[in-house]
Amino acid sequence: MRGARWAYGEPVRVTRNIRNDGTYPGLAAGAPLVSRGSIGYVVDIGIFLQDQIIYSVNFLGEAKTVGCREEELIGAEELWAPSRFEFRERVCAAKSLAIDGVVLVAAGATGEVVKVVRDAPDGAAYHVHFDALPGRVLQISEDALQAAELAPARKETR
Repeated sequence: MRGARWAYGEPVRVTRNIRNDGTYPGLAAGAPLVSRGSIGYVVDIGIFLQDQIIYSVNFLGEAKTVGCREEELIGAEELWAPSRFEFRERVCAAKSLAIDGVVLVAAGATGEVVKVVRDAPDGAAYHVHFDALPGRVLQISEDALQAAELAPARKETR
């Protein structure tokens, strides 16, 4: 296992919304703890399951200290491009998505964000696994997606 990326006292930014996984006292599981983009300071570093570095980060604005995995953090001074969606969020195609004229994903098809690409040339982009395209992940620009709950209801035909 490699060493910790950040040390005690260093400022970091959380890249996704953090919710209570049931370990934060006094709040229900699933309750929001820290909003993506918030900056906090590393107050402790630990190991979980012998191979995962967990940083205890004090978010002064939220008055909370929260355990964060390394992949949920970037340095506070690193490029931060806000995004509409985040890792594991359900989305749908705002339009049909095609490669070389072949439609791979129909408008309204739902999928899950598996990675946020903040440094894409035209702004935030996403690696999305669409339910209708098993085993394949596509990189999709933000303007080609919408929140899954905003998708128009589709009538089933038999």
